[in-house]
Order: sequence, then structure tokens, then C-alpha cells
Amino acid sequence: MISKLAYVHPDAKLGNNVTVEPFACIAGDVVLGDDCWVGPGAVIHDGARIGKGCRIHTAASVSCLPQDLKFAGEQTTCEIGDYNDIREYVTISRGTKSTGTTRIGSHNLLMAYVHVGHDCVIGSHCVIANRVSLAGEVHVGDWVVIGGHAAVHQWTHIGDHSMVQGGALLSQDLPPYVIVRNDTLRFAGINRVGLSRRGFTPERIAEIHEACRILFQSGLNYLNGCNEVEQKVPQSPERDNLLLFIRESKRGIIKPYESRTKEE
Repeated sequence: MISKLAYVHPDAKLGNNVTVEPFACIAGDVVLGDDCWVGPGAVIHDGARIGKGCRIHTAASVSCLPQDLKFAGEQTTCEIGDYNDIREYVTISRGTKSTGTTRIGSHNLLMAYVHVGHDCVIGSHCVIANRVSLAGEVHVGDWVVIGGHAAVHQWTHIGDHSMVQGGALLSQDLPPYVIVRNDTLRFAGINRVGLSRRGFTPERIAEIHEACRILFQSGLNYLNGCNEVEQKVPQSPERDNLLLFIRESKRGIIKPYESRTKEE
């Protein structure tokens, strides 16, 4: 159902059973999948490629122009998967010539006022809370939780199953499976609850915990810590994912654990 008070460009490609509420605006170079709902006042700009079952709430702006002074009007896209819930006043920029597209996976919740910058890559099953800001070319893995009012520096990578505490200012890479504190951006433990909810066995969680204990609490530098993990922790996809993430980091890794008492 398309409201008579909405504007849908005749060139836009809408799937079956799409609802467009009053005062929404959909540009011409848009593909919108089946069973989507576009709320009042939402704007879907040129370059949007949106899968099925997405809900785009009031005043959200999807595939808007990049906030990048180097952007010269090149034709780029914003590609969004299926069953995403994009809440009020969310802004998602399309790509620039850097990569050509901003990509978001499926089954994500982007709460009110979230900003996703140009050329970002977000995985699936993520929860990004209110007023989080992701600068350009940030990469977020799958099953990531980012607490409200956090801000992530451009080019930063966040690994799978990790958690960023609310209010954090993240400027270095966050390895998979761990939690980063919001005061000093230090390791604060593994995301044990999240891993358990997603079906990780107690044995595998214990192995991840031991790997992170060596990496973040043993006093070894990260290079030597990776070597130590390979020697002492059984091989698994999760262990190898963690080590590969650290070894390939471009921005450096968050600080190791240190007690708050010592810092004070």
C-alpha cells in the first residue's frame, strides 16, 4: 500500500507487498524488496538497494550523500540485506569512489539516531544502540553489540561477537569475542553471555577465554601473545579468527587489561 501523500519516483523498483506511509520519499534509482515498510517522512535516496522485510522508520535517511569532502558526485550505492529494523532518524550514507558502496547485512537493529558513514561494512545480527556514530570505512563483524552514544573512528575494525560499552570512543581495532571498556578502551573480558546465547559450547568459550587471557592479561606483547596462544590453545576456527584479526590489524589493537584500582 502506497499512501497518496508519499512520493515514489516512477523509476523506483518496489517489490510485492511494500507499504509506503505518508510523506515518505523514494528516489528513482532505488530497489526495494518484498514486504518492506517505509515509515512517515523516511527518505530513500538514489543508490539504495534494500532487501526484503526491512522496516525503515520515521525520518530515517537511507543512501544519503556521503559526508566526505572528496566526494565528487560519483555513482555509488548503499546495499542493505533482509529483515533489518532501521529506526527513527537513522542516517546511512552511500559509498564513495573509495569502495563504491556502503554494505549492511541482514537481521540488524539500528536504533534511533544511529549514523553509518560512507563505505562502512556492517555484518548481520548486530545491535547498534541509540546515537552511535560510525565514521567512514568502519568494518563491523557479525553479532556485534555497540552501546549507546559510542563513536567509532574511521577505518576501525570491530570483530565478530564483540561488544562495545556505551559511550566508548573507539579508535583502535576491537578483536572478536571480547568487550571493550568505555573509560580507557581496555580489554574488559570476553563476551561470555553473548557467546552462550549464540550456541557456543562451554568448552569452546573456555578456549576463547584462555586465548584472551594470554593475549590481554599475561603481559606479553600481541605478537608474542599470538605465538603463545598457538602453542597452548587447541586449534579451532574461533582461535584462528582471533589471531588472524590481531595480526592483520591496521590501526592497532585495544589496550590490554588493567585493573581500575591500579589506574586510579
